[in-house]
Amino acid sequence: MPTLICDCNQTMPLQPQTLGAALNETLTLHSALCRREAGAFQKAIQSGDDVVVACTQEKRLFAEVAQQTQGASSPIRFVNIRETGGWSKDASQAMPKIAALLAAAHLPEPEPVSTVTYTSAGRLLIIGELDAAERAADLLGDALDVTLFTQGAGNAGGDQERRYPVLAGKIQGLTGWLGAFELKWLRNNPIDLDLCTRCNACVAACPEGAIGLDYQIDSALCQSHRACVKVCAVAGAIDFSREPEKLSEKFDLVLDLRPTAAFTQQALPQGYFRWDGRDIKTITQVRSLVGEFEKPKFFLYKQKLCAHSRNDKTGCSACIDVCSASAISSERDRQQIKVNPNLCIGCGACTTVCPSGALSYAYPRASEQGVKIKTLLTTYSRAGGKNAALLLHSQEAGARLLGDLGRAARLDPATQGVPARVLPVALWHTSSIGLELWLSAVAYGASQVWVLMTGEEAPQYREAVRTQMDVAQAILKGLGYQGEHFRILQARDARDLASLDADLQCAPAQCVGKSAGFAVQADKRATLELVLDHLVAQAPARPEVIALPAAGSPFGSLAINKETCTLCLSCVSACPASALQDNPQLPQLRFIEKNCVQCGLCVKTCPEKSLTLVPQLLLTAQRKEPVVINEMKPYACVRCSKPFGTLKAIESMLGKLAGHAMFQGAAAERLKMCSDCRVIDLYSADNEIKITDIR
Repeated sequence: MPTLICDCNQTMPLQPQTLGAALNETLTLHSALCRREAGAFQKAIQSGDDVVVACTQEKRLFAEVAQQTQGASSPIRFVNIRETGGWSKDASQAMPKIAALLAAAHLPEPEPVSTVTYTSAGRLLIIGELDAAERAADLLGDALDVTLFTQGAGNAGGDQERRYPVLAGKIQGLTGWLGAFELKWLRNNPIDLDLCTRCNACVAACPEGAIGLDYQIDSALCQSHRACVKVCAVAGAIDFSREPEKLSEKFDLVLDLRPTAAFTQQALPQGYFRWDGRDIKTITQVRSLVGEFEKPKFFLYKQKLCAHSRNDKTGCSACIDVCSASAISSERDRQQIKVNPNLCIGCGACTTVCPSGALSYAYPRASEQGVKIKTLLTTYSRAGGKNAALLLHSQEAGARLLGDLGRAARLDPATQGVPARVLPVALWHTSSIGLELWLSAVAYGASQVWVLMTGEEAPQYREAVRTQMDVAQAILKGLGYQGEHFRILQARDARDLASLDADLQCAPAQCVGKSAGFAVQADKRATLELVLDHLVAQAPARPEVIALPAAGSPFGSLAINKETCTLCLSCVSACPASALQDNPQLPQLRFIEKNCVQCGLCVKTCPEKSLTLVPQLLLTAQRKEPVVINEMKPYACVRCSKPFGTLKAIESMLGKLAGHAMFQGAAAERLKMCSDCRVIDLYSADNEIKITDIR
């Protein structure tokens, strides 16, 4: 795969020999690749191999040259090495970082995933005051099929010429997404807008001024003079005897002019827009949404791993709580959650907080992100780099900020720019990578993992990332790794560049002595086990157990009150991860700490409230083995001596039923028998009436 590097006007201290050695490729340094040296670019794209161009500034020009080049068949990838490193104050030490960025650009594209399809025929609903709604409709009516839902007359009221259908009444619900919105409303006004001709006779005739230029009657002002009915006799649009009517209609798009959105979630559905009457970008977006559209299905869900619900009890609901799009809901009757792919925005926060790995990010997959992170860090290290810090950022707002910082470093002597040891990694969303990949990066040799947030994220996403970072940091601190390995960096716009620049200059934390060789797995828990094994093997300290924060911990143990536990084993059937197990041979409760996801289903299921979650990480071999956490003497049947329960459970049952009228005398003795002997005793008793004797 050819790599083309260009340094216009020699603004970067690039070392093509050093970079070529790291990439196992002979590199030529160009100075005008997009212009007088364009022949080298054209020759490369005629080879048929993927071509990496180390320039994003002239991406559009390169694309035009490629279109005009005969025989050009090579896919082209672009990578920014200028603002992200070549223009920093320590750019002379940035060759390992630049080599790593170029190596990552050579990686294949993520495997394709299934898609979610939206179909829009351009049926647009505009909700707002009638005058503003008609102005918006004028900007959109030539491209879309517009319907207005009036929320009052506004300052000017409706135009005399009725150019668009107008609905009115009380909105009772708006649901859906692009191509599938449903509006439900109650039509409860005496004036039927379909029959109204906007002649204004009723407005002039009403003595109370109860009729506005939205052609609806304000019932609070109306004094029942009915002068409006008389003047509207020909059109017949006004009828005070008309019963309120519940109606619904489907739309593809919604433009909402009201100050309060129809949806309460932060991430609004695709196809729903709010407009303040000024931003023309919104109007342009609405106009463009006619046709068929696709997006990746960003998630994979494995119900058998899900720790959400068992036996009508709710355990883990982390994904539901964190979702800003209201795309995830509970299906307790089916012991699972449900993700609406049409509402999902692909943030991946649900996969980050999921302790079991039941939800995983699909585009790109964790394994593909793992390959990218490993490639970056191994190439960086092979080229002589030390103390690498991964900077995870969004591919739009985050990338723009890093570009601004790089340009500021070029022009401002006081700005350092992106340091040579900081490797930027662009993500669709900054919350899509979590604990297993952060710790994998450390195992691969990263000193730190930082997440740059720009204010575009929902508040709960920031809190979720911080919570997971607290768990990851507690693990490394417990293992004796010094320094702060995980941090959220915050910058919203150019005003925050100085603070971002200062944050990026912080000292490195302690790295592993030897980088790991494992690959990130598709299964989250499997990856975590590989990571922990490596981090423990390289750890400066090896305690038996590490206490973890209660919030967000995917690891932990169980504390059991043996005095109250009756060994009913209801917790075993509730555990979705097989962390709790029984013993078919003996009345025992066993626990495998490695399997526990701290979902709390066992705690909520236990009728005696004998269990308590203990967030921790056990580092001894005992963590992966079944350990007996409670056992009891078996209770022997008083008739055949076969064990059929525990002593404590039978004694507890006898105590609770001692005063019950149906369990006295021989009936009480049967409670002490196994199921077989109980039936035999019932049929062999001479002093009891049998059901077969009743006529």
